Amino acid sequence: MEKRTFLKTSLFLGVAAFSSSLIEACTPSKKAAPAPPPLPPPTRRRNGDFSLPALPYAPAALEPHIDKMTMEIHHGRHHQAYVNNLNDAVKGTTFADYELDDIMPRLTAADADKKIRNNGGGHWNHSFFWQTLSPSGGAPGPKTAAAINASFGDFGKFKEEFVNAAKSVFGSGWAWLCVGADGKLFVSTTPNQDNPLMTQLVKQPGKPLLGLDVWEHAYYLKYQNKRPDYISAFFNIINWNEVENRFQ
Repeated sequence: MEKRTFLKTSLFLGVAAFSSSLIEACTPSKKAAPAPPPLPPPTRRRNGDFSLPALPYAPAALEPHIDKMTMEIHHGRHHQAYVNNLNDAVKGTTFADYELDDIMPRLTAADADKKIRNNGGGHWNHSFFWQTLSPSGGAPGPKTAAAINASFGDFGKFKEEFVNAAKSVFGSGWAWLCVGADGKLFVSTTPNQDNPLMTQLVKQPGKPLLGLDVWEHAYYLKYQNKRPDYISAFFNIINWNEVENRFQ
């Protein structure tokens, strides 16, 4: 290589190396997301197996919006199966004597948690769901109504967002109205039996105030493939008193 060519090449490489170092020095480094704070130890311990809660109304009480047979199968078979499977899944695990509320935020994507995640979520979600339904329906309480207006603009906009979210769930899952850590309400969805209390699994954790089961077993006997009709009927049987209590 000629001396002149060698000098040019060396100069070029030197400038390139300097430029690369300068760019790296000026580029802000990506900081890892802070780890969530450790959860406090459970304050309560469970004695005995999980059990199926009784419905707070007769199975036919929600007709014509949800029929008696659907309620009997949904509660007595599907929910009971989640309870049975959960009791089996927690044996010999860290969660053996944990209450459901203590299990939810501790679940991870680990293979060992999957059976507890699916069945624990199914038990929690359905226990919550039955309580937020009522034959008498009603309207949001004053604090809930004010929060809906502040977060969505008005009830109509909230309803539109919730309905669209419930329609958008692909396959099986849930639509939720939650309150976030900032005190504002938001609508979200989760797949399968996940819920917003699963803080290590969901994109937007929060405290559920209202949830709608959009698994086909929740509506198929009456509505077949017409999920939008089921979602619309749901708004006639919301227990807004329970939502208000949970919000407070």
